[in-house]
Amino acid sequence: MAAGDAGDSGEKMDDAHVRANRARWNQNADEYQRRNAPQIREQAFTGDITWGLWAVPESQLGVLGDVDGKDVLELGCGGAQWSMALARRGARPVGLDLSDRQLDHARRLQQEMGMWFPLVQGNAERVPLRDNCFDIVFADHGAFSFADPYRLIPESARVLRRRGFFAFSHTSPIYEIVTPAEADHASDRLVNDYFGLHRMEWPDGTVEFDLPYGAWIRLFRECGLMVEDLLEPQPGHDAASTYRDAADLAWSRRWPSECIWRLRKA
Repeated sequence: MAAGDAGDSGEKMDDAHVRANRARWNQNADEYQRRNAPQIREQAFTGDITWGLWAVPESQLGVLGDVDGKDVLELGCGGAQWSMALARRGARPVGLDLSDRQLDHARRLQQEMGMWFPLVQGNAERVPLRDNCFDIVFADHGAFSFADPYRLIPESARVLRRRGFFAFSHTSPIYEIVTPAEADHASDRLVNDYFGLHRMEWPDGTVEFDLPYGAWIRLFRECGLMVEDLLEPQPGHDAASTYRDAADLAWSRRWPSECIWRLRKA
């Protein structure tokens, strides 16, 4: 295993947001997997990867490219459908998730598929794996929505090999600043502070993180990561999502609801 011994990290998760997000994901994991299975499960069987809430195909975006023979870390793997798809493409994945209940789903999927790779229960802000051991670090939302980027990005860079590739999708800052905390949908008005995006506490108890675009870029540079691209996928007219409804599709056709960063370690 490229990443060393896997298992429960044994660390003290003493940060309030870590405890809150772990508890919330353990509580919601079963419903999340049931509700979103039609969108996320098929790729584990076929290897046909899709990105984000609107399932934009990797074949269209070309984010990761050829992963054959690569050591890959997925931060916030959930039920490991993505890691399973990459394994079908010849990668050697390791899946890490904060939620032990999500990892229960990942183990069941491995059993069903008869495909095995390491699964690590741990905090992406303190990755319990050694330095310089992955060719690719990535997530489709995953930990990049729920971990503090000022801890997460340095950790991602630490475990990445020189010239390694780093990619993750995230909610667009534009979407964040027009979505009221108590609302189900984004508006067409500015309602949240752009310079207050770092930490957002939601009514359901989860804590999410984002940054203004300039702050993301400065953080990447400080961690030795070079920006290769920033994609803002626009869903098609007929896009369907188990995460969002028709009103969200109409909004996302006009403005970016998600973005995908593509970076390279110097």
